[in-house]
Order: sequence, then C-alpha cells, then structure tokens
Amino acid sequence: MHTRTLGQGLEVSAIGLGCMGMSQSYGPNPGSREDMIGVIRGAVDRGVTFFDTAEVYGPFVNEELVGEALAPVRDQVVIATKFGFRFENGRANGVDSRPESIRAAAEGSLRRLGIDVIDLYYQHRVDPNVPIEDVAGTVKELVQAGKVRHFGLSEAGAGTIRRAHSVHPVTALQSEYSLWFRDVEPEILPTLAELGIGLVPFSPLGKGFLTGTVDPTTAFAEGDIRATIPRFTSENREANRALVDLLHRVAADKGATPAQVALAWLLAQESWIAPIPGTRRLERLDENLAAADLELTGEELDVITTAAAAIPIQGNRYNDAGMRMVGL
Repeated sequence: MHTRTLGQGLEVSAIGLGCMGMSQSYGPNPGSREDMIGVIRGAVDRGVTFFDTAEVYGPFVNEELVGEALAPVRDQVVIATKFGFRFENGRANGVDSRPESIRAAAEGSLRRLGIDVIDLYYQHRVDPNVPIEDVAGTVKELVQAGKVRHFGLSEAGAGTIRRAHSVHPVTALQSEYSLWFRDVEPEILPTLAELGIGLVPFSPLGKGFLTGTVDPTTAFAEGDIRATIPRFTSENREANRALVDLLHRVAADKGATPAQVALAWLLAQESWIAPIPGTRRLERLDENLAAADLELTGEELDVITTAAAAIPIQGNRYNDAGMRMVGL
C-alpha cells in the first residue's frame, strides 16, 4: 500500500478505512461483530494503516469495535476519532465543543478504544456557540498532556480552519469530497495547501452511488440513512446516473471498476489527500484498495474532470438537519 503524508508529518496509508458503517447508517449489518473485526484486521493485512471512527458512531460502540480489532497491531496504525456532540438518553442531540465536554469525550474515547493516546482527534462538527480558538486550545492541552497526537477538523470552512490553525497546528481536515461533491475545491483546497494541512475525504464514493451498484430502482433497507437524503430520491438517482455512466466508460477502457476510477481521480488531485471509503465486505475492500495502483493519465483526468463538471448533480447531500450542522 502506498502512503500519504498529511499535515505535521503524519504518515498514513493512501487509502484508509472508514468504520462508521459497521455500526450504523446503512441498514442491517450483513455480518457479525466478529466479521467486522475480520474486515478491519483484513485491512491491516493488506497494508491499511489509517482507521476512522467517532464517539457518535453507534453511539460509542464503533470505537469499542475498532479498538478491539486493532489492539494486536496498535503500534502499527493511526486511529482517528472525533468529539463534538451532546448526548441525551444514549443519542446525539446537537453539537457540544465546550472545553469540559472535549476533555470528557477524550477520556471516553481513550477508554473505549483501549489506547493511551488518540493519534488524530477531530472536532466532528463546528460548534457555533464555542469559539474555535477555545476548541483548538483545549485540544492543544490534550496534546501537551500526551493524550492526543494530532488535531483535526471536519466540515469546517476556510476561516475556521485558519483561526484554529493559529492556536494549534491542524493536521487534517475531514470533509466530503468526491466527483459528485466538489465544493471544497474553490476555497478549502487552496487554504489547506497554503497551511500544509492534509485532506481526508469521507464518502469518496458518494455513499455508494459512484460504485454503480445503486440505481433508481434500488430499495434501501430499514435504517439506511440514504432513504432520508434528498440526493438519493429515485428521481435524483435517475438524474445523477450520468456521472456513473461516465465512470463506467472510463473504467471499461482501464479494465477497472467505477469505484476504482472515482478513488483514483480523487487520489490524483493532491498528494496530501487520503480518502477513507467505508465497507463491510472484504471483496469491496480489495476493490477499493486496488485504486491506489490505478494510474490515470493527465488526459484521462482532464476528461473526467471536465465531463463531471458538466453534469449538474441533483439533490442536497444531507437532509435539512444534517445541512444545518455543516460549516462549509
């Protein structure tokens, strides 16, 4: 597996593993807890060193899963988790990045993960009620205490990134980025390049849409978050098929899959981008990881970028509640 360097010299595998879907968001899990531990350990065996979780995933149980799976190889991997939500009756209920909440969240994550230090600690969503300087200052204290190695932000705007970075260096921004969501390109990417901050794209395959396995007739299982997302209405899936058709055409010429082309395009944008596609199946993991070896020529990249830009993507990427928590 190739490696990438994010900010502050943090080296990770070029493609990481997003573990959220093993505990929530995509309907009934096709495997057991032991199966999911097998997928995570299978990723390690294949050279993946970058694993993503959060206290809100589950909530809490995803960190326990990831911690158990990675315990035998703790010193060989980078574990990223996140803080920033308020919990009531075991459910997330709004954002909360007050300093005391961050400190409590860090202790909880360390305990659930079974580790002594969090490698990369993201603010999961910007809290409009807490100055980002206070957030960065609190994480800085956790770094100084040896409980956190690197500070990250998620779905933050350029101004917020700059303000946080002035207090404590930001190692990575985690935000959605793919061929069907490119809003980070005009302002966020130049800011990250200027400040030496890495980008960790989540949903690099458009929550599965860019794999070509989701079409207008797909029926989502109970509990699948995509059933609540405007971009995934049957009408919008039909309208957005043109993008998948583009990927199919390129993939056919390259002897690859649409997912591999989508990931290879993303990896080609900057050397400090490390996407974290999620999966619950080893065969999909193998497919995703092979994208790191798929080379797209400059001409092919230009064709994909230009053609994709001409396709108007229909539907918001979150429902109304989700959109309200995005700082971009």
